[in-house]
Amino acid sequence: MRLTNKVAVITGAGAGIGRACALEFAREGAHVIAADIDSQGALETMRQAESGTVSPMKVDVADPESVAALAEFIATRYGRVDVLVNNAAIQVNKRVEQTTFEEWSRQLAVNLGGVFLCTKHFLPHLRKTRGAIVNMSSVNGFFVEPYCAGYCATKAAIIAFTKAVAIDHGREGIRCNCICPGYIDAGLAEAYFESQPNPAAARAAAGGLHALGRVGQPEEVAKAAVFLACSEASFITGSAMVVDGGFGSGLPV
Repeated sequence: MRLTNKVAVITGAGAGIGRACALEFAREGAHVIAADIDSQGALETMRQAESGTVSPMKVDVADPESVAALAEFIATRYGRVDVLVNNAAIQVNKRVEQTTFEEWSRQLAVNLGGVFLCTKHFLPHLRKTRGAIVNMSSVNGFFVEPYCAGYCATKAAIIAFTKAVAIDHGREGIRCNCICPGYIDAGLAEAYFESQPNPAAARAAAGGLHALGRVGQPEEVAKAAVFLACSEASFITGSAMVVDGGFGSGLPV
């Protein structure tokens, strides 16, 4: 197992990619803190863990006090933090003109502010363990799709923030990378598929945009996160790992 005895904090772990990461990290031997604003979702993640240890905790990543309290509690309770996975995110599917300032601000607060706050408050503990940070960006950080300007803007910013943290803290032994998934059948994408009149057709249409002819599964992203978090990636930092089934390679014919 690649993460034996490591303490990993994963935000947005109550569903989707975050849940898959929590379960995969636990299988690799980590003690996982599954943090989410949805406490019931985090509890369900714990219930689904077949091996390892998963502890659910509630946090609002957009609230500085909530994040600070989480970091202090975990450091006191477990004595160390080895990995931080910043995964929590929301998406508003509207054109710019129809998006309210509150909707825009909330996306920035959760998607980008949450990454900043968690990184800021966990850095002192990661410094002690020469730990790793994995931020969840998106292929939308490189190119945009209709009706999600706020989401795309935050995901692009996460890529730049990842590089900034890598530069600022690399000499302290801290590595910081991000993952850029394509369409993954979980979380935000799953909600979109299920909202369509024919969910199966929506999935098939999205799959057709990928070179592999299908959408991805959350477990495939989770395995990439484990790799970036473990010692196998010891010389990788400041990178944006694309896990998109060829979505960004061009339209297949």
